[in-house]
Amino acid sequence: MNAGEFPASKFIKGVNTRTCVALNPTEKKLVILGSQYAGEMKKGVFSVMHYLMPEIGVLSLHASANEGETGDTTLLFGLSGTGKTTLSADPKRALIGDDEHCWTDDGIFNIEGGCYAKCINLNPEKEPDIFNAIRYGSVLENVRFFDTGDHRVNFADNSITENTRVSYPLKFIPGAKIPSYGGHPKNILFLTCDAYGVLPPVAKLSYEQAMYHFISGYTAKVAGTEMGITEPVATFSACFGEAFLTRHPSVYAEMLAEKMQKHGAHAWLVNTGWSGGKYGVGSRMDIKVTRGIIDAIHSGELEKVPTKAMDIFGINIPQSCPGVSSDILTPINTWADKEAYNDQLKSLARQFIKNFRNYEDQSSDAIKGAGPKL
Repeated sequence: MNAGEFPASKFIKGVNTRTCVALNPTEKKLVILGSQYAGEMKKGVFSVMHYLMPEIGVLSLHASANEGETGDTTLLFGLSGTGKTTLSADPKRALIGDDEHCWTDDGIFNIEGGCYAKCINLNPEKEPDIFNAIRYGSVLENVRFFDTGDHRVNFADNSITENTRVSYPLKFIPGAKIPSYGGHPKNILFLTCDAYGVLPPVAKLSYEQAMYHFISGYTAKVAGTEMGITEPVATFSACFGEAFLTRHPSVYAEMLAEKMQKHGAHAWLVNTGWSGGKYGVGSRMDIKVTRGIIDAIHSGELEKVPTKAMDIFGINIPQSCPGVSSDILTPINTWADKEAYNDQLKSLARQFIKNFRNYEDQSSDAIKGAGPKL
């Protein structure tokens, strides 16, 4: 039940704001009070899937998915602001879904049947598929129009919120795969928006490192993803979606590890955040660079190039990438102040270590040993 603007009562134990989203999995009830954000319905159902699916051996995932011409599938994990929706809408690949999937013994399938994309500052040149999906049959949320009387959307207007959205059926994306299912993933991408600018644009992960970074779920809350956030703030969200988990993160991590090893999936950390310095000093990674890196992953070329272990984190950085300048692949090379880089790297490592203490009790020694070392 979604009551829209009708507020929650603060006189009820455990309720301290006008907004309340309450889920009772055993009684199969979801109640939403005091919210005009349609995402509460979408994520409420997603939380239900996180509760039900593991009971039947199916892994529910906060990830987008697409499929290449040869039938190879890719999962892209990431929180809001990391580019998951944008990067999954790849003109060279068929979109299976942009946010919520399940991995079964037969492959993956999409839960939603549609997309729920952010559209603040939407640019038809950078995100043509999403821009062109906004037509009759789509639903815009929290947007304003130009004062011209022709119903043209002003995508730069954030007077209601930075978190403007559009919902549209999957079939609005050219080449989307209908029905929305695919085979076992060949590549798994962990997208992160590193506000500190110390993580590389791409790194190859071992299975143990993949589990560590999956449980850590590091990114940055960026402007537009939450009320009151005006600049990036480092955050950790287990499994890249802790708010939706109904079980301990290790349950999902162990299931992911088992499926990755069984089907030979490759894991990659992809930073869509800052390069050349932290937020305010460096610049946001160009989406064309990120797309070039992901193209090289899909073609198999990036798997072939030499790598070098990164200091402290130990993840393997490719030393070249087709179509991408090698200068940006190793983060320290992009910083003018090398000492400042090393200080920032150690600071981020300490945050990783501190955060992972929350999950050490149910993590194997191999996973615990795959994190940064100071």
